[in-house]
Amino acid sequence: MSLVQIGFDEGEALLDWISLTEALAAGHARPRAEVGDTFLYRGTDTLLSRSAWIDGLGIAVKSATIFPGNSRHDLPGVNGSVSLFSDATGQLEALIDFHLVTKWKTAGDTLLGALRLANPDTREILIIGAGTVAATLIEAFSSAYPDAQIRVWNRTRATAETLAAKYPGTLVAEDLEQAVPAADIVLTCTMSTTPVIRGEWLRPGQHVNLIGAYRPDMREADDTALARSSIYCDSFDTTLDHIGDFRIPLETGALAREDVLADFYALDRFAAYDPTAITLFKNGGGGHLDLMTSRYILDLWTKAA
Repeated sequence: MSLVQIGFDEGEALLDWISLTEALAAGHARPRAEVGDTFLYRGTDTLLSRSAWIDGLGIAVKSATIFPGNSRHDLPGVNGSVSLFSDATGQLEALIDFHLVTKWKTAGDTLLGALRLANPDTREILIIGAGTVAATLIEAFSSAYPDAQIRVWNRTRATAETLAAKYPGTLVAEDLEQAVPAADIVLTCTMSTTPVIRGEWLRPGQHVNLIGAYRPDMREADDTALARSSIYCDSFDTTLDHIGDFRIPLETGALAREDVLADFYALDRFAAYDPTAITLFKNGGGGHLDLMTSRYILDLWTKAA
């Protein structure tokens, strides 16, 4: 077996957002993944190692270093590697660019949740945060909702302006409290440890999609937002006990496990859009999603070869 190495630019040229969401849905129709996550911390720095094995898709191992302080030195805050192994033999099949897998997995996961829960005639999308993930969300959601107006809000307005300038047609939201109820879809991609979404701002028919928090002390929506919403996630295994969006309210009693109605392994339980309801989806990520995305990338690469 010859080893395939897929770089960012040549890999991305093959990919499509909608077909990725279809691949993720198909991956969740397979047996539930065996996953193993390891988190190591040093102050604000994190080493996240994720591995997954899905019968029929193979094995993926992804290690990520998250160093928020790197921005002060003009260095990427997130780095790592992805290895894809054969399901049949365990041999290393591919080394795929870490940033390619992460970009497409993160936004593809988020987009699948929105496509199942949000208003299909969405006209206003608000992105809270203006970092690398926000840029990816603009690309993914403008592909799926081409008629929607995308607005970006960030605590530092200049950062939001810089991001919006890179994507013609994207606007900067002036006031968060006013921008949230005006949006059909609200996407959060911050590293906040205190909620940026307040439930009193939400209205029926909205879809809230939480992406940024990945540590036990991080949280993007308050208790009121949870109480007012029908709640879903990508994986019970990677969200409930690991990420502050759910872990903190579970510990205080503001949230019960049964309040999280379904994950992607029960996509048939994701409710069709209801204009009288608020839906909330938590993107927790996980090695199984990296595996599904990596296999999708390798399959397209092989077909194009």
